[in-house]
Amino acid sequence: MIRRKVFQVLGPRRVHSVVNVGTGKVPLKMWTEGLPVEGVARMQLKQTAALPIIHGKGIAVMPDCHWGIGATVGSVIPTKAAIIPAAVGVDLGCGMMAVRTSLKAVDMPDSLKTIRYAVERAI
Repeated sequence: MIRRKVFQVLGPRRVHSVVNVGTGKVPLKMWTEGLPVEGVARMQLKQTAALPIIHGKGIAVMPDCHWGIGATVGSVIPTKAAIIPAAVGVDLGCGMMAVRTSLKAVDMPDSLKTIRYAVERAI
């Protein structure tokens, strides 16, 4: 009944399920309803949810998620005062890309702190 009401109000928008993975861990917000999720990917997500640097309301899990080297591909992992390189794309063809710009090191400020904080606020 609730799902039907959500559909009527929001239109054909995919709803997620919340999986609580244990005390002291953030939940998994999974947009995978009706789709298979590899057991190894589930285990990896649960282990990530237990890391002390994870914060926020949960790890988002996309429909195309699968096990990855270092982090589950297709997951969005909120961290506090940390960056997990494997979580932003070990395989550069998998959601990330390198772009050559005209900027040189001398064009950049001595500290990238302001830019970093602006990116963090935006996302």
